[in-house]
Amino acid sequence: MTALLDRHRGLLALALRETDRVLKLWSQTIVAPVLASFLFILVFGLSLGGRIREIGGVEYEVFIVPGLIAMAMAQAAYSNNSSSVFQSRSDRYINDVLSAPMRPWEVNLGLAVGGVVRALAIGAGLFVLALLVTDVPVRQPFVLVLAMAILLVLFASLGVVVGVYAETWDQAGFVNNIVILPLSFLGGVFYSVELLPSPWQELSHVNPIFFLINAVRYGFLGHSDVPVAIALGVTAALALACALWSATMFRSGRRLKA
Repeated sequence: MTALLDRHRGLLALALRETDRVLKLWSQTIVAPVLASFLFILVFGLSLGGRIREIGGVEYEVFIVPGLIAMAMAQAAYSNNSSSVFQSRSDRYINDVLSAPMRPWEVNLGLAVGGVVRALAIGAGLFVLALLVTDVPVRQPFVLVLAMAILLVLFASLGVVVGVYAETWDQAGFVNNIVILPLSFLGGVFYSVELLPSPWQELSHVNPIFFLINAVRYGFLGHSDVPVAIALGVTAALALACALWSATMFRSGRRLKA
């Protein structure tokens, strides 16, 4: 074990730095997103729950919890890594990391760890708060763990990629504000796409986050608008593509220096 730690000392140091960056600002990086998402549960779940009793046999306030957790975790993993990588390039800190005796995959993984830690903390915190006001179950724990792992790989890698390509802070935040957030709302966080008329129901299946939300929802509730194997397959393919894209950039070294 000691020999293993010695061989990957750089990776461990970088991962600890990225984690420390998240934990030092815990009120902004963790507490604020948890409370914001919890307000959605209170406002939409408990207020609309009196009018929308059930969706697919599931109480409405329970139905929306998995989607909100998935959305909050996806935004956190992406936002953390895109801003961290962009700032490291802007401050020239990335130059020190690249000159360290670390393999490209170690640098890539180390920079992605912060987003994973932040997303897991937000997901766990939101789940605990949701339990205080709802009876959300975990019916398929294996599927839930797999779906969460795919979510983390997908958005942590995407954050790193965008952080490398971004030239301004606006560009780093563009994907989250213009792509991830709207697609999350349109992906069935607050409703089942089975309730939508044609062609909106068919168009929802073009949205990749729709499959991610349904995979997570199946893990919690055992309910999904599409077969869970398809939901996991689509999101796994996207996660693999983003992970390979990120890995390729660190192997080539292009665009890593601002």
